Amino acid sequence: MKFVCEKSALIKEIVIAQEIISSRHTVSVLSNIYLEAADNTLIIKASDASVTFHTKVPVSVVKEGRIMVKADTFLGILNTIPEGEIEFENTDVKMLIKPDFKKLSFKLNTMYTDQFPEFENPGDAVNFEMPLEDFKGMIKQTIFSVSDDQTRYFMNGVFFEKTDNKFVMVATDGRRMAYAEKDIAGIVSDFKGIIIPDKLLNLILKHSSDEGNITVAIMENAIFVNFGSLYFSSKLIEGQFPNYRRVIPEDFLYKFTVNRKEILDAFRHVALLIEKKNKRVLFNLAKDSMSIITDDTETGMAEEEVGCKYDGEETQIAFNYEYIEDPFKIMTEEEVCFYFSEANKAVTVKPVPESYFFHVLMPMQL
Repeated sequence: MKFVCEKSALIKEIVIAQEIISSRHTVSVLSNIYLEAADNTLIIKASDASVTFHTKVPVSVVKEGRIMVKADTFLGILNTIPEGEIEFENTDVKMLIKPDFKKLSFKLNTMYTDQFPEFENPGDAVNFEMPLEDFKGMIKQTIFSVSDDQTRYFMNGVFFEKTDNKFVMVATDGRRMAYAEKDIAGIVSDFKGIIIPDKLLNLILKHSSDEGNITVAIMENAIFVNFGSLYFSSKLIEGQFPNYRRVIPEDFLYKFTVNRKEILDAFRHVALLIEKKNKRVLFNLAKDSMSIITDDTETGMAEEEVGCKYDGEETQIAFNYEYIEDPFKIMTEEEVCFYFSEANKAVTVKPVPESYFFHVLMPMQL
């Protein structure tokens, strides 16, 4: 195998391939990247047994062939070479890597590709397209609520379903829930709700633009996505996702509206005195005023008054401040409204004006 290409045309895809590969496969075939040169195209593949990635890069192929190379070493070599044209030539079990513009060369050990796993094909799976901007927006508004509790594996991803004429994404860790929905453009076949691992969703967020569409194909145990020249697939998380509809409050007695940036600033100011273990802050509500107060600990306590639109009775509600900070950092709206009935019951948080997403938070014990 022999091919020539610009470093800039190759390194982005190798970075993604390296991200796919799990550290637990350091001594297995899955610690390698698959490279195949043919028809002036280089095919790149990587897998960690759960998530797969493949793409095609235009190159000048002198001699066709396919090999596997150690991912981290290959990427390390590319990172040391300046921008420009690089020649890659594989003979037997060695790959010669040589930039045309510098007296520098590397010989990297390679492996035959017969042990590299075959990638599944979506075939006639449920298939649809939607704007990348919409799909990414739904991910951003939900992914931070995914649980990291491995004993509750069915909450270790984002639930995705088609309901009526909308796509819905939901994530929860048992104490908070994030919900996002987008209208469906065109006809999409029905499919059973699925749980998508957050690793795949983070890859989409990191490596896609807001331009164009994403193609999604859903099988019983896997999901396939494609945007631009990048193709990913992932095994789905098995198990029964909680009935999220049951935890969405239908009625409320009170509401208060706050400035999103003002709340974030207040959290930043009092952060030093927030108890690190329970991360609790108190919202003291009175007519058109609110104070954010930390617990009184051995270190001390902090309090800051912020603007608030509220016309109910005096109330105190305790929150894990991260459960408010996480969605507030993603939102772009200036104001946010909290809807509640009692200090110890679920609180719904929505942007002003209302948008395609909202969040449900369980208060902490006072």
